[in-house]
Amino acid sequence: MVRTLPEFISTAVAFVLAITVHEFAHAIVADKLGDPTPRQQGRVTLNPLAHLDPLGTILIFVAGFGWGKPVNVNPRYLPGGSRGMALVAAAGPLSNLALAWLFAVPLRAGAVSFPTGDHSALLPSLGELYVTVIFINILLAVFNLIPLAPLDGSKVLQGFLPPPYDYKFARLQQYGPLILLAVIFLVPFFLRVDLLGMIIRPPIRWLYRWMLGL
Repeated sequence: MVRTLPEFISTAVAFVLAITVHEFAHAIVADKLGDPTPRQQGRVTLNPLAHLDPLGTILIFVAGFGWGKPVNVNPRYLPGGSRGMALVAAAGPLSNLALAWLFAVPLRAGAVSFPTGDHSALLPSLGELYVTVIFINILLAVFNLIPLAPLDGSKVLQGFLPPPYDYKFARLQQYGPLILLAVIFLVPFFLRVDLLGMIIRPPIRWLYRWMLGL
């Protein structure tokens, strides 16, 4: 929960940066694998305006979370079929982990100081901005690797399943959005169980501590 102006600013900056890099990674890998669609639609760029979804962007600044505009990919251009799609899908979460590590290195090296917890400032400190960028990118990477459509993890897993399991898994993914919504909203509301948190918190905590050397 964002409570202060510095937290709001650092969270918004971190989300915009994370979403831009995530979607650019999808686009550039698809482009390199031979799909002209992302380049034709102007997605092979690090310009945030090309990747931010209008509603998702508004929610970043209103609620502290959001999403980007999905990159359109034509599997017919990709080598290996579902394997090619798996590479494109994996590029997004992996780019977020790489970005998190890039911001973790100065903190580990002492070039940037860890935040002190001073909430009197109007702007976030460099350390607060860095740790927020690291956390948000790890969060997006882990969340997107859940193997449920429309998340990237569903395409990554499908690309490495042997036939005919990949086909059966693909058919199951039509229910992915409903399952995901149930896990995020219905299970906590009716059963008072944070199932999503139970799934993603351990790897997020481990990656965060490992990157920062805590």
